Amino acid sequence: MTPVGPRRTPSARTRRALERGAGRLAATALRRMEERHPWYAALPPDERSWVGLVAQAGIAAFVAWLADPAIGAPVTADVFATAPRELASAITLSQTLELVRAVVDVVEEQGHELAEPADGQALREGVLRYSREVAFAAAQVYAQAAEARGAWDTRLEALVVDAVLRGEADDGMQSRATALGWGAVTHVTVLAGGTPSGSTAAAVQELRRAATRAGAEILVAVQRRRLVAILGGPPDPTSAVQSLAPFFGDGPIVVGPTVPHLFAAGRSARAALSGLAAAPAWPQAPRPVAADELLPERVLVGDARAHRQLVDRIFGPLADSPVLLDTATAYLDTPGLEAAARVLFVHPNTVRYRLGRIAERTGYDLTHPRDAYAVRLALALGHLAATGLPGQESRTTIPGDD
Repeated sequence: MTPVGPRRTPSARTRRALERGAGRLAATALRRMEERHPWYAALPPDERSWVGLVAQAGIAAFVAWLADPAIGAPVTADVFATAPRELASAITLSQTLELVRAVVDVVEEQGHELAEPADGQALREGVLRYSREVAFAAAQVYAQAAEARGAWDTRLEALVVDAVLRGEADDGMQSRATALGWGAVTHVTVLAGGTPSGSTAAAVQELRRAATRAGAEILVAVQRRRLVAILGGPPDPTSAVQSLAPFFGDGPIVVGPTVPHLFAAGRSARAALSGLAAAPAWPQAPRPVAADELLPERVLVGDARAHRQLVDRIFGPLADSPVLLDTATAYLDTPGLEAAARVLFVHPNTVRYRLGRIAERTGYDLTHPRDAYAVRLALALGHLAATGLPGQESRTTIPGDD
């Protein structure tokens, strides 16, 4: 139990003996660290020297602390000032406490050899008090380092997300992403939705926890009324996206396509932001909804990429088969399969067969109202493009489209 009450001060002779023996005590403590803790032996030479400086500074500060009974709580953070700030990232808090324990054990075991017999109890009490203060100081140093690192990571994260949204996959973005541990993250997907009401900081923390539970990496940025999350890791992000959805604000959540890595995420971001702008045109859209499911609405808001995708997916394959193109047009322009068969002068089963061929070629089922809407729009866009009329090269205003 840690002693309480007034601190007893060892004699000047004992303090001088401890001061003269400080180097030997520190060396003994470091040898014990090397014998008992493999992580210390594996440290590079410069980091081991830093740890040695901390051990020596701790013993020297302990001797100075013993000499002044007026000091109630020693400024033990100075013990760690002898080593560079990088030491906090080189060894963990638990490893630092192992170092403190090793030094304390050595001072307790060998200190009585240096101390006067009458000072034994005072020395033991001093060691216990001081080791407690050093442990608190170590915790404070690591807490401050973690806070500074967290603030720096937040700034880096915001810069990386902004670069992704702008489509600026340059060396600067690569360096920042690597610093955040995203240099080797694959299968990246961008989500865009509304900012939740209440504390955005709390919502961001919940997003991070949900991503961790889903086995995914995440970068998050709050941009006024828009919340953007970049998800990495799972090849199929469906379940991870579903787990994140509750922490977005009301309204649509749009999921961009999955891309190989962060440096290709601009494409996913453009699709997600375009879909978020267009989503109000489809009030019945699921939540979350894939950006590709919003291609018709994205065309309506001027997304040139969506325009090209829709034409390439639907009009292009059908234009290669005039029979299928005529069947699609007839089916969309008439009230039902039999009416289309009469217009085409074929049996209804022939129309049914051709509709199946259209679904195979395009991925759109004309018997489904939503798919029929997309195909109708794609055919109109394709016919307009085929005429070569001006104005068919309009471009979207989504950032990074250039």
